[in-house]
Amino acid sequence: MEKGLFITFEGADGCGKTTQLNLLADFLKKSRDVIITREPGAKGLGEKLREILLNYDGEIAPKCESFLFLADRAQHIEQIVKPAINSGKIVLCDRHTDSTAAYQGYGRGLDLKEIHYLNNLATGGLKPDLTIVFDIDIDTSMTRVGVQKDRMESAGIEFFNRVRNGYLEIAKLEPNRVKVIDASKSIDEVFNNLLDIIKPFLLH
Repeated sequence: MEKGLFITFEGADGCGKTTQLNLLADFLKKSRDVIITREPGAKGLGEKLREILLNYDGEIAPKCESFLFLADRAQHIEQIVKPAINSGKIVLCDRHTDSTAAYQGYGRGLDLKEIHYLNNLATGGLKPDLTIVFDIDIDTSMTRVGVQKDRMESAGIEFFNRVRNGYLEIAKLEPNRVKVIDASKSIDEVFNNLLDIIKPFLLH
């Protein structure tokens, strides 16, 4: 049986990560069994949690927000990710633990050590084999998102600058796992860069 892989896609809203995830899925499905999933909002309970996190119209305390993401993550890992990896599938996930570090840690200012501890608790220690961060300047990001923004997308430019810098710091701290791609380029250019990064992992 081929080895399963867990690959996560990260970046600010509007960076194009979901488009690239779907392109990669189409490419990989020619030779491998692929599962596409996301956080928050994986099939089942996660869909209910996503609705609260993105569309609740009241105030959500930063710690409460973090725990909701972590609850979604714990369910997601046990019900979807681990079984898929164990059966030799490639799991492509739109956002994972680095989103919590970037958004709630660097963005909201919560303690990063606590976030790393809680992420580890929620995942049972499972880490992605590879994480791709699609980096883009905030003005371009906000333009791509457009006028209709959900609760997270409406947090403001200063917040998203902190998030962007957080992602770049995470990549510096874990260069073997986290790879950064310039997402300001064309879709084709970004995808070719993505393939260059992915291919060595498929050979292991």
